Amino acid sequence: MKSKKFYVTTPLYCVTAKPHIGHAYTTVAADVLARHLRSKDLPVHFQTGTDEHGSGIEKTAGEKGVAPKAWCDRISAEFRALWKTLDISYDHFLRTTDASHEAGVQAVFERLLKTGDIYKGYYEGPYCASCEAFYDESELKEGRCPVHGTPAGRVSEETYFFRLARYEKALLEHYERHPDFLSPRYRAQELLNFVKSGLKDISVSRTRVSWGVPVRSDPGHTVYVWFDALLNYATGPGYGPERPSAGFAQVWPADVHLVGKEIFRFHGVVWPAMLLALGVELPRKVYAHGWWTINGAKMSKSRGNFIMAEDVVRDYGVDALRYFLLREMPFGQDGDFSMEAFRRRYNADLASDLGNLFSRVMNMAAGYLEHRLPHKPEGSPVFSELSSRTPEIDRSIEALQFSEALEQIWRGVSRLNRLVDERKPWDLARKDPAALRAFLNEMVWCLRLVAGWLDPFMPATASRMHLQLGVGMTSGGVEPQKVPPLFPRKHDDKPGAPGNN
Repeated sequence: MKSKKFYVTTPLYCVTAKPHIGHAYTTVAADVLARHLRSKDLPVHFQTGTDEHGSGIEKTAGEKGVAPKAWCDRISAEFRALWKTLDISYDHFLRTTDASHEAGVQAVFERLLKTGDIYKGYYEGPYCASCEAFYDESELKEGRCPVHGTPAGRVSEETYFFRLARYEKALLEHYERHPDFLSPRYRAQELLNFVKSGLKDISVSRTRVSWGVPVRSDPGHTVYVWFDALLNYATGPGYGPERPSAGFAQVWPADVHLVGKEIFRFHGVVWPAMLLALGVELPRKVYAHGWWTINGAKMSKSRGNFIMAEDVVRDYGVDALRYFLLREMPFGQDGDFSMEAFRRRYNADLASDLGNLFSRVMNMAAGYLEHRLPHKPEGSPVFSELSSRTPEIDRSIEALQFSEALEQIWRGVSRLNRLVDERKPWDLARKDPAALRAFLNEMVWCLRLVAGWLDPFMPATASRMHLQLGVGMTSGGVEPQKVPPLFPRKHDDKPGAPGNN
């Protein structure tokens, strides 16, 4: 049997509206981690997908005058198209309308009915249609959903319950034995307090929502959308309660679920309790990141205050967006998105720091390196200094501290820029051509190192740099060429530009 694959997931994205930068954020982060691990020759399974059941989608499709499945097909395709645009290297895209997933959900539901972990009862209480979540009265803020701020409705219907309370002690013991399970730690305390306050059994079926997975033994009920969606992490790689596929054993347990902080409770409490009920090993980590806000308000489809990733990519390129999303704020915390901040970082970090450095070195190499890029320099203190940064950059990525990794990379870029200013290669060209060639030799190899660091974050840019720097070429090398700017400077304040509407 092959070694276990590192299994990383994003949440399933609800298809009530088109994807936006908030969705892109989580997916780019997962992609960077997956690319980084693959570069270390580690097997990876990266799963993402779309959540396609529930009353919200049923309502949206009705308002658009189309059948729910047709609407799901349309918006799910837009997510896949955006992931292609953003260079997302996922291994599996799961839709909750996939026949294999629906069959898995039904089988799990029947299994838990037999074990007594699911039982029939009656529910009455608050319910937010926007996030399709049940709430306790104490969780509401003046009668409003704590996430969306909209008035909470009330649900009163026959339902099946999952015995969440049965697993309160087991969850607390797991949290204590695995302190990194709920991450980052500063978000974990809220969930610990929630569980310690006493868990209640939760509703896991609906009778008034037809667009969902029917309960096999009681078709008048459909499976609650969150119970359905959470199971994707197991059904995707082939879990079934009677006979998991051979592939499931090579993937499970999940190494990290990346989620937004608003769904941390579902993933950190309900999902592990479901797995405990099934006798399945728990994931190794659930990591809840923060929100992007616009003028201080959460970016969301329900508020209509989101920025479309395609608009930014059209004007600035995909790698600029990937860079900004993971550089601007520490992964886990909240941050405010503005096109003004985006342009500032684009011009300062990408156009000036990286782009100008690369152009200056490559243009001089084209003129002074005798038509061949050099062999690796021996005894270069600069190259050794930069190489020593690699283990720390790797550790930061693997700890999901993406902004920290990029900060370290940019320290290396800044070091090289200072070196160019100090050594004044344009003067060496007149005074000491041999010293100039040695200097350019070092710089070319240092830029190869930088390109390797950048590859998980900005794969297209790294590929361009590798090509110009002769990475992967034969021992004869490649003729250095003058290069166009990697990131042309932008002075884009015209009406109609993203962020100016």
